Amino acid sequence: MGKKILCVGLVCLDIINVVDKYPEEDTDSRCLSQRWQRGGNASNSCTVLSLLGAPCAFMGSLSAGPVANFITSDFSSHDIDVSGVVWQLKGQTPCACCVVCLSSGSRTVVLSDTNLPDVTAEDFTKVDLTQFKWIHWEGRNAEEQLKMIQRVDKYNSSLPQQQRIAVSVEIEKTREPLYQLFPHGDVVFVSKDVARQFGFHSAEDAVKGLYPRVKQGAVLICAWAEQGADALGPDGIVVHSDAFPPETVVDTLGAGDTFNAAVLYTLSNGGTLQEALTFGCKVAGRKCGFHGYDNIGECFGEK
Repeated sequence: MGKKILCVGLVCLDIINVVDKYPEEDTDSRCLSQRWQRGGNASNSCTVLSLLGAPCAFMGSLSAGPVANFITSDFSSHDIDVSGVVWQLKGQTPCACCVVCLSSGSRTVVLSDTNLPDVTAEDFTKVDLTQFKWIHWEGRNAEEQLKMIQRVDKYNSSLPQQQRIAVSVEIEKTREPLYQLFPHGDVVFVSKDVARQFGFHSAEDAVKGLYPRVKQGAVLICAWAEQGADALGPDGIVVHSDAFPPETVVDTLGAGDTFNAAVLYTLSNGGTLQEALTFGCKVAGRKCGFHGYDNIGECFGEK
């Protein structure tokens, strides 16, 4: 096994209700199916990385109990290293109620995530950096995450370029404190929602307009749902991939996490930016055609 990819961020329980049409307010209705699924951006990306064949690890918070038992069992079934999980004595493991609508392809998420502390820079000091070739941060408690990245920068400073840990960050939520992460990733993923908040109306405009915020030599990536994705690197050339939608959209929950993971998988294995963007769009598009993630391994995983 080679060095791993570590994803730092949220894990939660997703309770997913699949419906044929979105329910009206103040009504009773039956769902077509319901399932429990391990969720959270960083957690989902680990799932996809593992299914693609990349050794990976997750770092985030859990609180002991039945929900955490389900989550750790699922991590184990996907061969994801959870030695970096921080067991919090206060708070509850987050839970998300998700409604997946077959008629529109939409997914609506209501997350209960109020009292479980995020992992801290102090927690991160216990991480053995020699195990990892890439560390990805889902933007959450940015002040602490900056300190974590600074530890990686210091570690990298004593190593030759080819042995350094690559750093990526995801800026998904439209929260001002998260924007301080822009200049701290070798690869920066910015969401459509954040791009729109800055006044951009396409992925191409977003990567051009936001690129001055990233550090010299970095890559900025923005996915735009059915419009595909664009990226801009230090050569100043915008790279684009069209979307690859399935014949029928079944489940878009976690499509962005899937895209991110497929991009990281390709780049961490030496692929070009164009190859990474196209593969990301292909895997995310295929994932939208079935429930959950496990079929990704059958479609794209290492043989």
